[in-house]
Parts: sequence; C-alpha cells; structure tokens
Amino acid sequence: MGRHTGFTPSQASEAMWDAMEQLRTQFDRKVGTRMGRGDVRAAVLALLHEEPMHGYQIIREITERTDGRWKPSAGSVYPTLQLLADEGLVQAEQSADRKTYALTAEGEAEAASAAASAPWVSVEKDGHAYGATAKAGLDLAQAVAQMARTGTAAQQERATEILTEARRKIYSILAED
Repeated sequence: MGRHTGFTPSQASEAMWDAMEQLRTQFDRKVGTRMGRGDVRAAVLALLHEEPMHGYQIIREITERTDGRWKPSAGSVYPTLQLLADEGLVQAEQSADRKTYALTAEGEAEAASAAASAPWVSVEKDGHAYGATAKAGLDLAQAVAQMARTGTAAQQERATEILTEARRKIYSILAED
C-alpha cells in the first residue's frame, strides 16, 4: 500500500475520523447551519425580487437553495414579512386561504441589492468561493474514512492511488495561476 506511516490500521482509522471531525467543524463554522437575523430579511427580499410568494414557498426555496443547510422557521419568516410590509417594501394579497407577498416599487431597489448577497450565494473570500469546495472535501473525507474502516486491502490500495492522483491534480490547478 505504499510507504509505512507508523500507524496500525486501527490508529490510522481513528486519525482519519479525527481529521474528518476537524474538517466538519471548520466547514460548519464557515458555511454554518444557522443564519443571522439579517439574513432572513435578505433572503426574503431576494426571493420576492424573483417573483411573488407566500411564506411557506419562501421557507421551501431557502431550504432548497441552501441544500438543506438552513431551513428558517415560520416564526422567523412571517414576522420578517410583516416588518417588510410595515416598512412599505412588500404588500400582501389574500388569495384563497393564503397571503402572497410581492415587492412594492420601494422594495425593488432594496431587493436588488439583497439578491446579489443572498445567503445561498457561495460565500467568497478573497474572490474565491469555498463553500462548495469545502463540502466536496468533507464528503470525500467521509468516504475515505469509511474505506479505511471497511475496505479490503486491495480496495484501500486502489483508493490510495485515486487520492494521490486527486491531490496532484488539485495542486496542478493551483499551479496554473
């Protein structure tokens, strides 16, 4: 399987799980599962900038666009909609048994800037998106940890070759600049 690391298979597996937990903690800290209060406002405005919606549509859209990382509660969305209505940025229309919210002319300008910085837009740092890359790395780490625990020696050897090649390719991408 290559060079000897000094770890027993059990120790190597434990080290992999520890590394994965560190990755998960860093990923959760950067991407997060909870959004700030201002993010509910920005998300609502950004969605209403696209089309009128009712409250549960807004909750569903936010959940889908954040790949399930954030599902705002009705207790945060409906008061935000009411506040936006009080500020004259949205208006509600009753149709059947639901209120559908739409932006007013005054709400359009604020909604345009909210759409550009919506909470589901990839978080950027120094012009580089890290949200999707970090998630892919975490997913890979989970697969590798499972391989370390349950794979046969032959499977682990093939996985090691693939991982080594993937690491080389990633560094070659960085070297392109």
